[in-house]
Amino acid sequence: MGSEIYFNKEHELVRKAVRDFVKKEINPHVDDWEEEGMIPLHELFKKMGELGFLGIRYNEEYGGEGLDYWYETVVLEECARIKCGGVPMAISVQSNMATPAIAQYGSEYLKQTYLKPALKGDMVTAIAVTEPDAGSDVAALKTTAVKQGDHYILNGSKTFITNGLQADFLTLLARTSDAPGYHSFSLFVVPTNLPGFQVSKKMDKLGMRSSDTAELYFDNMKIPVENLIGIEGEGFIQQMQQFQHERFAVLPLTYISVKDMIFETIEHLKGRIVFGKPLIKKQVLRHRLAHWLAQAESLQQLAYHIVRMKMKGQDVTRQISMGKLLGGDLLNDVSSGCLQMYGGMGFMNDMRISRLFRDSRLLSIGGGASEVMSEIITKTYGF
Repeated sequence: MGSEIYFNKEHELVRKAVRDFVKKEINPHVDDWEEEGMIPLHELFKKMGELGFLGIRYNEEYGGEGLDYWYETVVLEECARIKCGGVPMAISVQSNMATPAIAQYGSEYLKQTYLKPALKGDMVTAIAVTEPDAGSDVAALKTTAVKQGDHYILNGSKTFITNGLQADFLTLLARTSDAPGYHSFSLFVVPTNLPGFQVSKKMDKLGMRSSDTAELYFDNMKIPVENLIGIEGEGFIQQMQQFQHERFAVLPLTYISVKDMIFETIEHLKGRIVFGKPLIKKQVLRHRLAHWLAQAESLQQLAYHIVRMKMKGQDVTRQISMGKLLGGDLLNDVSSGCLQMYGGMGFMNDMRISRLFRDSRLLSIGGGASEVMSEIITKTYGF
């Protein structure tokens, strides 16, 4: 309701195309992928790439569609209708996390060799920043890339890497200098078929079960110098900018998921008779649901405000950080509260609400924890 204020007929045609794809090509397989702990990403991304869903706002020269942030928002909103969190996360890694820095800072060689195949779905990619001792504190990372002639020698490890088992290349942040400060890091495109790369293990997660997550190890891995993204020493700043694309992507995934969760719960409450009346007649439950819907609508409007700011080329760091902070809290509250409304049924693993509960827990942790978002917000206000 009211979407015509923001979206025109062309936007809605894209929306219908993505919605139909999700309904026919993804949702029928979600239960199997969750059970297997793996999505066939090469197969799925090839189909999505052929339809233009992976590179909606990227330059057409590199396999994108050349459309604006409103179209990207449409794609993200419809991906939120996938019946689990793992698949949308894998998709957003490909389109919003591992590729923006290559598009913005990469050489023509990197764009043609890696960005274009990623947007077309011919290559799977992953973002490799987090390490065992460096999560939200990115500056603490220890993986090193030492320049020797026409190569960088890469040593270290990365953990919690989404798409890590299937990635053809990584967008990886490494330390290229021992000097203090933020100019000691560089971003690289790291092909996973080079000697010295190893998947240490597949990680077993509480939620996002369909998404493969890996710990990666690099042992004297020789990376060609042309795989450096942009300028040596600017990787930290580049990655901080890339985080804004990542964190924005979770906002549509959140408010659509929250609304869908609420409306599914309402249908359950209508049919659940307790003491002779449907549970939906309980005022305390109705008011709680109404409160959550108000918060979801507020988050959606914040996301649309961010899109308008992005369209004007404005800095959206504060607003995106606020959105992710609020979104994490809301998703935790709603998934837990809705599960409670299902009673004992909600505790069963074959119920969708239990999957949503497990998957939802990641948002306030991954991609910058809620505590980090709070710190970023305070800094933008100067205190």
